[in-house]
Amino acid sequence: MLKTTPLNAAHRAMHAKMVDFGGWDMPLHYGSQLDEHHSVRRDAGMFDVSHMLTVDLRGETVRQFLRGLVANNIDKLTLPGKALYTCMLNPDGGIIDDLIIYFLSESWFRLVVNAGTADKDIDWITLQSRQHVSDLTITPRRDLAMIAVQGPNARTKVWTVIPGSKAASEDLKPFQSVTFDNYFIARTGYTGEDGFEITLPVDEAEAFWHKLHVAGVAPAGLGARDTLRLEAGMNLYGHDMDETTSPLESGLTWTVDLKSERDFIGKQALLKQPVNQQLVGLVLLDKGILRNHQKIITQHEGATGEGEITSGGFSPTLNQSIALARIPVGIAAGEQVHVVVRDKQLAAKIVKYPFVRNGQALI
Repeated sequence: MLKTTPLNAAHRAMHAKMVDFGGWDMPLHYGSQLDEHHSVRRDAGMFDVSHMLTVDLRGETVRQFLRGLVANNIDKLTLPGKALYTCMLNPDGGIIDDLIIYFLSESWFRLVVNAGTADKDIDWITLQSRQHVSDLTITPRRDLAMIAVQGPNARTKVWTVIPGSKAASEDLKPFQSVTFDNYFIARTGYTGEDGFEITLPVDEAEAFWHKLHVAGVAPAGLGARDTLRLEAGMNLYGHDMDETTSPLESGLTWTVDLKSERDFIGKQALLKQPVNQQLVGLVLLDKGILRNHQKIITQHEGATGEGEITSGGFSPTLNQSIALARIPVGIAAGEQVHVVVRDKQLAAKIVKYPFVRNGQALI
């Protein structure tokens, strides 16, 4: 039986097309994926992301524990409410999950982990805590729902729905958060647009969803979420990275701290491993659609190499096919490769991603 979020009935009342998404009954779209995509880029859209899991870690040694658990440096978090994007690695340097960590106090950090890896993440964190600390309390918060409101007008519309919240959240910078009444408001997102991700009690989620809709926020499903994040050049776990890939070969070097003396799980493996592949952006030059797992043929300095598309699709904003792909290192933006599509080799150009941010094409 599929798992459901607190907003399942609301999605069905809005005539959403529901699909099995990693064991969760989730909305793919509410009629037009294209319209939902454009609503987020041009105005405001909302996503049910309650399938993702909020995890509270409490204890006097929680900061020290996180120093060794994740690849990014938790000591960057000094201001309460500040957030950090990072990867949690296995000893071989493979990515167990990518997640956001919020610093709430020296004895309280909040993690938001992916739905598909949530159980694995909890098991891993629990195992590590038993080996390294004794006072850590790990609390999965299934009593909380999460709604992402994204787009150039997203914050303004949230302020109309949560009276008084403007004064509390107007000055938040990206990757900062604040608690206001029953709302945990974070200026984060997965679309390449401004907005908030709002965590609130499960029993208040449906009423809040409807208030946002009345305020003119368009409901958006998984389809638009995927095209938006692809345009924004944001990795998707299980596609652009997983336990078999290193963050250094997944475009996530900026999330890894190898310079400080701090040790963390997977660091020694990363220091020893050669980096032979890189994650790049592709724009299709010929007619067709780039899809996941299509083979790439490269030519560089007389040598032939191979790669693979990790995330591909049609960009509604650019009106052309784009992709993220893993190819051999040394091939730079501007060079051409060929993608094998139905036994034909189609030309594509390597570009620097993101492709689109804040409604603007960057390529």
